[in-house]
Formats: sequence, C-alpha cells, structure tokens
Amino acid sequence: MSIRRWALGALSVGWLTAGCGGTPPVPAAVNKLVAAAPAATAAAAQQKPATPAVMPRAAEPGPALPPLTYEPKGRRDPFTPVSVAVEKSGLDVATTKLVGIIQGQQLLALVEAPDGLGYILKPGDVLGNGRITDITANSVTFAVAGRAGQRETSLTLKLVKE
Repeated sequence: MSIRRWALGALSVGWLTAGCGGTPPVPAAVNKLVAAAPAATAAAAQQKPATPAVMPRAAEPGPALPPLTYEPKGRRDPFTPVSVAVEKSGLDVATTKLVGIIQGQQLLALVEAPDGLGYILKPGDVLGNGRITDITANSVTFAVAGRAGQRETSLTLKLVKE
C-alpha cells in the first residue's frame, strides 16, 4: 500500500506541475510501480480467504418467572397514583412568617407557613392569595388579591432578627 501511495503522490506532483505549464519527466521507477500496483492488489485480494459472516445466536427463553405480589406491610402501594394537592389558595400570606433572605444573583425569600411548611420564593412567585412584588435585604412585599369588590393591597413582612 505504501508503494502505491508513493507512486500516486509522485504522479499528482507531476500533474500539478504540468498544469502550471511545465512538464516534469516521470521517473522510470514510478512507471514500473504504477503498472505493478494493480496486479499486486489483485493478487493480494485472491490470497485472502473469504471469512463467513458469523451471526449471533438467538436468545433462548428461560423458565417462566413466578407472578409478583406486593405486600404493603403498612406502606402505600407504589404503583397507585399519588394525589398531590397543588392548590395553595387556602393559604393567607398574612399568616406566614419571613424566616430569611438568601442573597445570590437575585434575592430569594424564605417564608414559613403556619403549618410549618417552608417556601423559597423569588419576585413574581405566587403563594396563597399573594404575589411577591419586591424582596429587600430584610423584607418581602406581597401584592395581596382583594376579595370580591375590594382592590389589591400590599403586605410587607419584615425579617425578625433573634
């Protein structure tokens, strides 16, 4: 293969220079190599024995598995759908407590509900009947939706340092 590449390289250099207006002489050794290369390749192809294609065996089925049964032992069945209450409309932001402020790329508020659940909130988030409009280093301001016939009000929770 390397002889063939060398011969083709020499020919390509000759062709390039011939295209530029000059005609370089082609060495006699190159002519002999180019003429011998197809014969050598054909002889090498005839010498290689054809290897048969090996196909993988098909998997044989094993013994049947016994049916699985779930024993709850006081736990819930993991295959039944879980009903998660995502509606927090019963929560009143006036009953929540500001626990902390996280300072990073933007300020986040740590708010705790009366039932002990904590929420990490950013401006624009909605919690219960309020939407966060502003967070400062020591307070969070909610826009509280008014009841029917009332307009929206503002509620600010301040961070209590203990």
